[in-house]
Amino acid sequence: MKIGLIALSGVRAANPKLTEVGLTLPGFVERSRVIASLPSLSLLTLAALTPLDVELEYHEVRDLGEDPPADGFDLVALASYSAQILEAYRIADRFRARGVPVVMGGLHVSMLPGEALAHADAVVVGEGERSWPRVVENFRRGALRREYRPDPGDWYDLAESPVPRYDLLDLARYNRLTVQTSRGCPHRCDFCASSILITPKYRVKPVERVLDEIHAIRDRWPHPFIEFADDNSFIVRTHAKELLRSLRAEHVKWFTETDVSIADDPELLDLMCESGCRQVLIGLESPEPLGLEGIETRRNWKREQLEHYEPAIRTIQSHGITVNGCFVLGLDGHTSAIFDSVYEFVERTGLYEVQITVMTPFPGTPLHARLRREGRLLEDGAWDRCTLFDVNFVPTGMTPDELQWGLVELGRRLYRTELIEARRVRFIRELRARRRSSSGAGDLEATT
Repeated sequence: MKIGLIALSGVRAANPKLTEVGLTLPGFVERSRVIASLPSLSLLTLAALTPLDVELEYHEVRDLGEDPPADGFDLVALASYSAQILEAYRIADRFRARGVPVVMGGLHVSMLPGEALAHADAVVVGEGERSWPRVVENFRRGALRREYRPDPGDWYDLAESPVPRYDLLDLARYNRLTVQTSRGCPHRCDFCASSILITPKYRVKPVERVLDEIHAIRDRWPHPFIEFADDNSFIVRTHAKELLRSLRAEHVKWFTETDVSIADDPELLDLMCESGCRQVLIGLESPEPLGLEGIETRRNWKREQLEHYEPAIRTIQSHGITVNGCFVLGLDGHTSAIFDSVYEFVERTGLYEVQITVMTPFPGTPLHARLRREGRLLEDGAWDRCTLFDVNFVPTGMTPDELQWGLVELGRRLYRTELIEARRVRFIRELRARRRSSSGAGDLEATT
């Protein structure tokens, strides 16, 4: 039996004018390349849960062409995000037209399984680790069911996680590989389309399991760059510090997503630097209080942290860790003044990198339900506009067009080559000055 694992990834704006004007901006291009160069960790994990006598092939959809080959596959598994789901449906339809059954999974499918079943023989809802072995077994017996989902309350124990099948990849095609150390996030932002939609609590993977995955990567890539595929790393500090102490001996460079609370823990920051952390992405969302008010469904934590944003950025970067600050434009309360506000914040704080997006109503999120209820969706079901760059709702403080083109113009300002270089020079200059003042001239060249 042979199963084809087909991954869809990459950022492509739906609006052709935005693609032409906006996504040629250096910052946008860099970010889209990073995303497009990541393999599907979910498919590689399911591959590791597949019986050894099943032959597997992993493909990026962009390699298949307009008419993907179906010869030799007994079953195809597709994983996709909302922005690419319509393309995933077209590919699934083509495979099925050739008589190849298709199983679909992922966050979008978990939120809208009925929609996906119009294009698939079976769907996997929620965490796939529990369901996939049953999918394979049932298919072998000719008893494939239409829908698979874990039993209520049966959340996958990350201590059981297998080492993903990195061996299926052509590593020359990727600039980084992903490793998951935790699942979930405590903040519950209403616009967030991540694992919080399918898991109700924050869970961590045992350190020894994480190290097994890193060792598997290093066996094929001696000095890798790793992205921790977490929604919010380091929430459980004891686990985080144990992991970071272990990573010091692994000689890897890594990136992750976290929140500003790491700035309150000097020991954690030291360990992050010593273990190879090169950058953290932090969802700052807005430099304006009105934009942060009420975006979390449980509490107002980010609004409470706003006054700490600037010192937190400086503290983190003083440890040699660059910060990529992520802003969401068009939040309720934002007016057209938000574009200047973000620009001034970036210049004032010395953020090493910045990522700007527009508020996006992903299916299954509280935001999507609220905007639908308020009649503010421009086109419900236009999932190809869930790119983080295309506006598909009516903002409260400006028109959709003002938000769309405000994003582009802000990008033009932030991503000018001379400003990108100036932010990098400033980071190195300030890092050297801080280290010189705290410990003398020392080995500054070696540490920076």
